[in-house]
Amino acid sequence: MNPRTLAVLAAALTSVLALAGCAAPSAPAAQASGSASASGWTYTDDIGNTVTLAQRPTRIAGFTDQALSLFSYGITPVAVFGRTDVASDTRFGGFDTSAMKILGNSYGEIDLEGLAQAKPDLIVTGIYPSDREGTIDTTQPYYGFKDLEQQAKLAAIAPIVTVKVGGTGLSVLESNARLALALGADQAKVDADKATFEKVAANLSTVAKASGLKVSAMYADANGIYLVKPEDEPETQLYKSLGVDYTELNPGGDYYWDIYSWENAGKVKVADIILLSDEGFQIDDLRKQKTFADDPALVAGQIYERRVSPMNYSAQAKNLDVLAGYLSSAKKVTS
Repeated sequence: MNPRTLAVLAAALTSVLALAGCAAPSAPAAQASGSASASGWTYTDDIGNTVTLAQRPTRIAGFTDQALSLFSYGITPVAVFGRTDVASDTRFGGFDTSAMKILGNSYGEIDLEGLAQAKPDLIVTGIYPSDREGTIDTTQPYYGFKDLEQQAKLAAIAPIVTVKVGGTGLSVLESNARLALALGADQAKVDADKATFEKVAANLSTVAKASGLKVSAMYADANGIYLVKPEDEPETQLYKSLGVDYTELNPGGDYYWDIYSWENAGKVKVADIILLSDEGFQIDDLRKQKTFADDPALVAGQIYERRVSPMNYSAQAKNLDVLAGYLSSAKKVTS
């Protein structure tokens, strides 16, 4: 979630496990909670909404993050809409998208006529809590939707289920797997992906413990630096639970981000590694900021892309492996 995304959620506003040593946390094995029988298909999503259909849905449309998780488990969506250009989204690499319609490339912009023509049985998307207590603000639309009016129009085309993108990373991984299984994913595939994830997670724990490096996850733009609060973002919460030492300058206070103007950027120059969002300012832009140009990680060339990956076992296993590589190759540059 970047500041532009946060602006959408801000109307509802004003990323805990203990650190693991060398052992990876283990999520319970995902089991399908949707039921398909002669009497139909029923699924209850993360916020308690129950969808009942005559049969298991096979034509799925949805927001890119949730659609990518379904793809990873062998379920091909008929249509997707995203927050950025879907056709150039490298996260779809390796998937056959030839039969998938792209219905939106900007947050809240969804081709409703195209969606209706795709004839989905079900629409899937995410929903973010409005605070670290996990509150769901029902006066706000689901993630990816412009407003409640648009949401109602989508719901008239097909029922909507959500995945809650909040709390622990393991819980979000479990939710995406649960939905995929309910939609017909192969249990053996999910189990194999989970086993690979746990193996890679154990390795990251070992590497993180040995490295002693401090990591900052952030976004930057002309207004300043937005530092992710790791406990408020499920992905960073997961990595922290595995032993990654994230910068936490103000664990309390505002939800999700600590925001620093460029005048106050000196407060953020405390990390050995920076994971920088692939949106907003990039390395050359940071070097132009007089108050940040001497940042130790920036000077050392230890700034790496922070691309938010879908919360499924295979994608996160790749992320954990990459992060372990960063921690293994980087050096200590802060006191």
